[in-house]
Amino acid sequence: MPWLSFEGKPCFLVTDHNGGRLSRLADELEITQLSTGTDVLDLARTVLEDPASSYTEVRHAGIRLAECLTDALRVAESRGLRLPVPDTEATEATEATEDTHESTASK
Repeated sequence: MPWLSFEGKPCFLVTDHNGGRLSRLADELEITQLSTGTDVLDLARTVLEDPASSYTEVRHAGIRLAECLTDALRVAESRGLRLPVPDTEATEATEATEDTHESTASK
């Protein structure tokens, strides 16, 4: 989930993958957080590229960027936890087959 508990710990949603109300709310908040991060990045670039920007402006931009990066990392971690764990043996066999095809094709 893209927010913290009252204790400051990450929240995780256990779902049956049917897209329930709380799951949709979390997805919408993730989209908003990532969109906000993009907007803040664009605004921060303007401040950081201007040599006349004051210390206060640069500091404010840095603080906002750190907040957005924190949100983006939380979203990435949350989404990563939802990915299925690949079968290591099957993955290694596939990679070995691909390597064999690539080396044969390059000859």
